[in-house]
Amino acid sequence: MRNALRRFALAVLLAPAAVGAATMIASPAEAAPAKVSETVLQTEINRLINVQRTSHGCAALKVDAKLTTAARGHSAWMAQTGKFSHAGRGGSNFAVRSKAAGYARPSAENIAWGYRSAEQVVSGWMKSPGHRTNILNCKSKTVGVGAVYAANGTPYYTQNFGF
Repeated sequence: MRNALRRFALAVLLAPAAVGAATMIASPAEAAPAKVSETVLQTEINRLINVQRTSHGCAALKVDAKLTTAARGHSAWMAQTGKFSHAGRGGSNFAVRSKAAGYARPSAENIAWGYRSAEQVVSGWMKSPGHRTNILNCKSKTVGVGAVYAANGTPYYTQNFGF
């Protein structure tokens, strides 16, 4: 009888843990998406930005290699230093970085970090009035996006626009 009571008590103690374990498992929709390449991420951000622009009456932006170089450089700097700022290496701003990469007429910059997909970062930018204004500035004609992962896997994003 004593052994039966012990087994019953053990079963009662283990049952909630087993139930809790089943509810602690993340479903695929809740799990973090697999890490995609930086190039794929950049391309998808550009595509989604152009969807936003054309749906709001602006022309699609043309991807510019010089702006992409400037954007990737700034994202890499943020990823390496862990600093999240429009001020970059040596206190540089987006105009200085874009011109140093050979682009003569920069117009604006958006930055972000931590978003796990292109959809999430574009959605975040579109919900922010200043970032949204940059994206929907119909005077901008070109764009470069830099998505760079930090050593710990955190993505940093820079989006540079040009006239």
